Amino acid sequence: MHHVEVILDSAGRGYSRRSFIKGVIAAGAGAYSAGYLFRTSELLAQLPSAQGSVERLVTLSVNGQRRRVDVLKQETLATTLRYKLGLTGTKLGCDRSECGACTVLVDGTPHYSCSMLTHQVRGREVVTIEGLEAADGTLHPVQQAVVDEGGFQCAFCAPGFIVSMVAMLEDNPSPTREEAAHALSGNLCRCGDYNKILDSAMTAAEYVRRRA
Repeated sequence: MHHVEVILDSAGRGYSRRSFIKGVIAAGAGAYSAGYLFRTSELLAQLPSAQGSVERLVTLSVNGQRRRVDVLKQETLATTLRYKLGLTGTKLGCDRSECGACTVLVDGTPHYSCSMLTHQVRGREVVTIEGLEAADGTLHPVQQAVVDEGGFQCAFCAPGFIVSMVAMLEDNPSPTREEAAHALSGNLCRCGDYNKILDSAMTAAEYVRRRA
């Protein structure tokens, strides 16, 4: 039979020697860790940012609003829009700059957001499909044209196409059908409804000219 040494504390409570030593070690480690973290935090606060480091908490301008968001260094704009800002209209299809489903406007120019780092758009204006309609809920002429023409089947690719159409009509409000097809060639429709999509583009051009 093993002899167990019991240690009494000031309140008369008994502890085995093994339990007492474990407690002392754990308490000491906890105190040291807390002190170390506190000292490290103080030192880091006093040091300048390391060269090449990227601030994680950034402010983005999205759909006319300033949004503060925690962003990883390697995070793509599509990921930030969908999973950090809740703007799920931007779709992730191929995730490698081929299908165009994730297209957004950056300073008025269409970009594949799946292949653009979020840190690249700091100080720039980002517009997603959600930001096209007016404040009173009136659809953008391109959106209205798509509704009127029934331009898409499954509509997974619709947000990217619509954003690209908006950019196209900003540059050329009177495109020919061939010019529209060329301007939208960076977007793919997995249902193959290109004729209806081009019908929507031509109707959208008419609506834009009416509004001008």
